[in-house]
Amino acid sequence: MRRVVADTAGIDAAAAIIRAGGIVAIPTDTLYGLAADPFSSAAVARIFDVKGRTAERALPLIAADLAQIVVAFGPLPAAAQRLAEAFWPGPLTLLLRPPTSLAMEVTGGTGRVGIRVPAHDAARALCRACAMPLSATSANISNQPATNNPDEVARTLGARIDLLLDGGKTPGGPPSTIVDVTGSALRLVRPGAVEWDEVLACAPHA
Repeated sequence: MRRVVADTAGIDAAAAIIRAGGIVAIPTDTLYGLAADPFSSAAVARIFDVKGRTAERALPLIAADLAQIVVAFGPLPAAAQRLAEAFWPGPLTLLLRPPTSLAMEVTGGTGRVGIRVPAHDAARALCRACAMPLSATSANISNQPATNNPDEVARTLGARIDLLLDGGKTPGGPPSTIVDVTGSALRLVRPGAVEWDEVLACAPHA
């Protein structure tokens, strides 16, 4: 495993590895995540192998900005658009219908995929450099604690991944709030950093 600083050169190196099908540990606005090409079934299979994770669990995604998500997924439902404009970049994950180009395994058989724009410059820059949304599942062995410490990522996953993009310790804190926007009404899937009342106030008619 290589370890590089999360500067412009490091981001370029990480993007090259991801485009080649590799796995990179990256800092986000909460914890460290594992970034890979979610449109490649082989790369997604490597993520599951690295984590020792069963394939029926979906992989969350991150993107550079709302525009990148629209390119990959198509126009968002009206309520999702309002929530994205209000809370991104930030800790709100929206469950959307996946595009046919996405690796089927990303959804974990749910028919939905969670995506957000993180409030972390390096994570967004990497998505921009790769010109696509990326996976961002926590950088840990399945059923072990997630971490905000790059040294812990190196210790536990160093032999399993291709690169560690070291941005120092990340903020940690509560996970993102997950909201399903695919139905006729908004549905809270996981409470998190954004309060449900704030979500409903932003999209009261959804």
